[in-house]
Amino acid sequence: MCGITGVYAFNMVGRISMINVTNATMALDRRGPDFQDIYHDNTVALGHRRLSIIDTTASGHQPMSDQSGRYVIVFNGEIFNYRDLRDELLAKGIKFTSSSDTEVLLNLYITEGQACLQKLNGFFAFAIYDREEQSVFIARDRLGIKPLYYVQDENRVLFASEMKSILAYGIDKTIDYSALYTYLQLNYIPAPKTIFTEVKKLLPGHTLFIKNGEVQKECFYKIPFDKSKYTSMSYDEQKAKLCQLMEQSVQKRLVADVPVGSFLSGGIDSSVIATLAHRHKPDLHTFSIGYKDEKFFDETEYARMVARKIGSDHTVFSLTNRDLYEHVNDILNYIDEPFADSSAIAVYILSKETRKHSTVALSGDGADELFSGYNKHSAFLKMISGNSAAKAVAALTPLWGLLPKSRSNPLTNKFRQLHRFGKGMKLTSKERYWQWAGFATESYIDKLLTPDSLLALDRQNYLDFKNNILSEIPLKEDINDILYTDVNLVLPDDMLTKVDRMSMANSLEVRVPFLDHEVVEFAFSLPASSKINGQIRKRIVQDSFRDILPPELYNRPKKGFEVPLLKWFRNEMRSMINDDLLRDDFVEQQGIFNVAEIRKLKRKLFSSNPGDVHAQVWALIVFQWWWKRHCA
Repeated sequence: MCGITGVYAFNMVGRISMINVTNATMALDRRGPDFQDIYHDNTVALGHRRLSIIDTTASGHQPMSDQSGRYVIVFNGEIFNYRDLRDELLAKGIKFTSSSDTEVLLNLYITEGQACLQKLNGFFAFAIYDREEQSVFIARDRLGIKPLYYVQDENRVLFASEMKSILAYGIDKTIDYSALYTYLQLNYIPAPKTIFTEVKKLLPGHTLFIKNGEVQKECFYKIPFDKSKYTSMSYDEQKAKLCQLMEQSVQKRLVADVPVGSFLSGGIDSSVIATLAHRHKPDLHTFSIGYKDEKFFDETEYARMVARKIGSDHTVFSLTNRDLYEHVNDILNYIDEPFADSSAIAVYILSKETRKHSTVALSGDGADELFSGYNKHSAFLKMISGNSAAKAVAALTPLWGLLPKSRSNPLTNKFRQLHRFGKGMKLTSKERYWQWAGFATESYIDKLLTPDSLLALDRQNYLDFKNNILSEIPLKEDINDILYTDVNLVLPDDMLTKVDRMSMANSLEVRVPFLDHEVVEFAFSLPASSKINGQIRKRIVQDSFRDILPPELYNRPKKGFEVPLLKWFRNEMRSMINDDLLRDDFVEQQGIFNVAEIRKLKRKLFSSNPGDVHAQVWALIVFQWWWKRHCA
């Protein structure tokens, strides 16, 4: 796992950017603390920061050249089937000077060109420079597990693993107001947009090929999903197949020359991963995070049950609210593009503590999006089935609107969920998805932004962007339509972004066995009934591994990585909100947000009926902190 950056200059003006490649590489120091190096010639510069995982010797350092010196690669990620690919290449007479997967990837590209991507099992973002052809080939993995930002203009192409590296090139910082408008609804910015108009994210499963001043962008992978061709396997056969695929996926992801552990939250997904991993790694170290002050969200006892059952060496990091709060500034300082999934705080601390013991950790991420694990999936099922209970909830929407709503206790949280469900029932399929995916409506954002901000918003661009995201949702949706959109939106732009940034901030590589592309493709060959019904979510995951997990893990509410934002805002962060980031005169001088609406938001935050306002306030705190660092 590493950080990469580079420049392809089309002319003399573009070559000026090459003087910044050292700073751009250094900006990725946390992604790769073990080694740094740079390659450059007249038109191309490549920078690399290394976190040594496979072949930790100097022979695995990058930028790496082939034996002829014609090709140079910078690579972020891991190729889990590299040993099999290496054997294929050896049989063809290819010689190797290292035991790294980087050298295998480079030689596979030399041998097979861009078609090599179809053979890769892993996660990656890489660039390969062909000195003779004067071309650069850039690719991002199928599901977007690893990030890739880029800038393309008439003078150059810049690319990097993180925005902070792109910023080191001195790019224009004009805010994309359609991206901001989306961020204020979802709390993250979907690809290919970023907060800046000049910078884009390369979409998952896409490539860039640069040659002769031209840039070709292509899609090499799209999840196969055809509702007319669901598997003919029986449910028992489906379970057996899932067990086989997951066993293989976990085993592949244990390959490393450094210590490998596993996150263990106490939920089904991480418990499956840890249990399978322990079969192949008896000395497995598992890690959990617990909340001393928030017993409603603490699942460490369930994690301990799993650890005892499998016999892993288990460590629990038990934190107070104060422990969590003390990391907020570090996290806000590391965020280089507005991103307001508050569970990133918990992932950051878990990664920080885990890194003291392991360099690699397995995670259960991806199962919820593939197999229907969220509350909203149950809501969609109720809506699609149109049962009498769902209709009754919708009819009582005015009542839910009057009742107190808050995530801070089970009853007010239920009122919040019922109100959200009732409003969603009245929308079209696409608008329903959009509302349930976010925390704020378009009408609210229209009031929150100043007239000048709304003038800067290209509303048609925003609508086109939104409609493209929702393009796979038909007029009458099926659960798999929702999951397919989740995997293309929520998974790469929220969940995987969160895990990548927070783990890499602590130089920890996180591997996600549920997102092996063979598992993903199998998941989308299954009918919705295999994933969810009126009694159970992630049905096939729960049923497939029921015999190897403690029974106590079943039939209990899903908690997630919640953090106590509301308490912080009303106590430790009250001064930051009122006297700094959302201070009236600062907001007015900034000119982006409507001061009167910010005041209303703060009044609601400190009221007895805050609803979901804490998520909206967190989005503003993140943005304001980011804006002061990068734009003020």
